[in-house]
Amino acid sequence: MQSILTDKGKQQAKLAGKALANLSIDIAYASPLVRAQHTSNLILAENFNPPNLRTSEGLLEIDLSEWESMIAQDVKEQFPEKHHDWQNAPDQFQLGDRFPILDLFEQAKALWAEILHNHQGKTILLVGHSGINRALICSAIGIPVKLYHNIQQANCAISVLNFQGDALADGVQLESLNLVSHLESISDSPLPPTKKNHNGPRLLLVRHGETEWNRQKRFQGQIDVPLNNNGHAQARRASEFLAKVRIDKAFSSPMLRPKDTALEILSKHPNIKLDLFDELKEISHGLWEGKFEHEIEAEFPGQLALWQSQPETVQMPEGENLQQVWDRVAIIWQKIVDSVPAGETALVVAHDAVNKAILCLLFGFTPEQFWVFKQGNGGVSVIDYPQGSHSSPILQSGNITTHLSEGILDRTAAGAL
Repeated sequence: MQSILTDKGKQQAKLAGKALANLSIDIAYASPLVRAQHTSNLILAENFNPPNLRTSEGLLEIDLSEWESMIAQDVKEQFPEKHHDWQNAPDQFQLGDRFPILDLFEQAKALWAEILHNHQGKTILLVGHSGINRALICSAIGIPVKLYHNIQQANCAISVLNFQGDALADGVQLESLNLVSHLESISDSPLPPTKKNHNGPRLLLVRHGETEWNRQKRFQGQIDVPLNNNGHAQARRASEFLAKVRIDKAFSSPMLRPKDTALEILSKHPNIKLDLFDELKEISHGLWEGKFEHEIEAEFPGQLALWQSQPETVQMPEGENLQQVWDRVAIIWQKIVDSVPAGETALVVAHDAVNKAILCLLFGFTPEQFWVFKQGNGGVSVIDYPQGSHSSPILQSGNITTHLSEGILDRTAAGAL
């Protein structure tokens, strides 16, 4: 049985279309199901130069036909063991002789192989469903099947993936995940809601605003470079973006650029104390600090290319390697999470490498996967611990930068760390 869009669903689709209106879309694919086709047509109707819509069975939703038309509570009561596996062991979840989530990942990988081969270098719109979208994102960036539920996809949320070549093995960057701020006019918040029965903390992870060295692409590391004028403006916009969001605690690196970003955000949240942790400082680039890329290449030939392609192999001269960053960040992040009571929200403002490490640690990623998560200056990510600080975390939204510029794409400085 095919479901259709509600009036709210139509509104969401139109708002998603407006958010993507100025994006030049070369190719558009949708699931053949009615709700996805209708959503796609409403989105493309807002675009200034829409492509023809194509249909792909690779975007079909997960096959849970045995549970079709049942409400979640009835499934939980009638099939307790299977429902437990669905929620807690998706890689082992079985219906009849099928493994629906494992099958969905294979479907996603096949779709990527087809699309990347046929449309290299193009901007592609994919309109699917919560399940297949999560499988597409997970399979693209290497999140294992067992963590399938650890990312979310809200109705008409937008995620952005950047591919380096015509195959997943060539490299993929998750620019942003599950953006919903374009739906704020018909919701209560610019952030995704917590899941039902949420009984843990929420963390808002923010990268500091731009510095002049970010703009110049000069490595700054632990040199205490302050925000530039644009960085202060980004901090103010982040403050306005989070003004209606409840914040109960706040933490920051003690360096000027994150601390001043945090204080600007907290100007809308009086009486919240800002705690500073040295462990949240940016990676120490050692002798690279203060240098431009061409200077690093001249002094340390080949090391910059390795940093960009195999970052886990680079020991910064008189500085840190990524494993050292991973180790210190893992300890301080858990300390912070443990300090936030259930139901409360904490702000954490840090740096590009530190934030990347935190996001990687959520999924068990190693320094080899350092470049997977993009972190824009002033970008906001939302991390929930639904069952408490030691439960499995959920990345609700990643690298929200819509408050910093018009449109969905991250237009912040792509400078050195």
